[in-house]
Amino acid sequence: MKHIKIILPILLLFCSYTLVSAQQIAIKTNGLMLLALTPNLECELVTGEHSSFNVGAFGHKKPYGIDSKVVGLQAEYRYWFNGRPMTREYIGVAALGSTYDMQMRNHVYDGDAIGLGLTAGYSISLGRKFNLEFYGGFGVLAFAQKFYYKYDNYEDYFPDGNISTNSKGFKLFPTKLGISISYIIN
Repeated sequence: MKHIKIILPILLLFCSYTLVSAQQIAIKTNGLMLLALTPNLECELVTGEHSSFNVGAFGHKKPYGIDSKVVGLQAEYRYWFNGRPMTREYIGVAALGSTYDMQMRNHVYDGDAIGLGLTAGYSISLGRKFNLEFYGGFGVLAFAQKFYYKYDNYEDYFPDGNISTNSKGFKLFPTKLGISISYIIN
């Protein structure tokens, strides 16, 4: 939660700064993440005739009573095939950074992850100010984490209080998945 208090004002500051100089900007939220009780906010800024830049923050703490904390940032460059950004189909390159601490069954995972992936999506205009967007992406996720079992002695994994990672690796992972509603400001 501490990270959200830092990340959210930075994201809002970025969005308010770009309002001054942007041709078009949209504020959006991912409905699938909201169903997972993960609040999220994204800003998309048109950067050219066929391109835009999307940045977002997300996080949760104990959704549905599950022992889990996640905070993350995601940035994406999008190329729109239609002559107008924020309309119809696009492809993109997305980067993801996240920190997490969660328990799944008897396993505890506490670490950080970064990822890079390709995305594709389609945006439907719901009027002058609203869009509905469907998207998905897949990529590689690198992680470094503390992994241990719930009932094990934590000190056996990290002797002398030396807290470091004991599990590192790469995974193929869905880097982005969602159905977003967006409000176009300008």
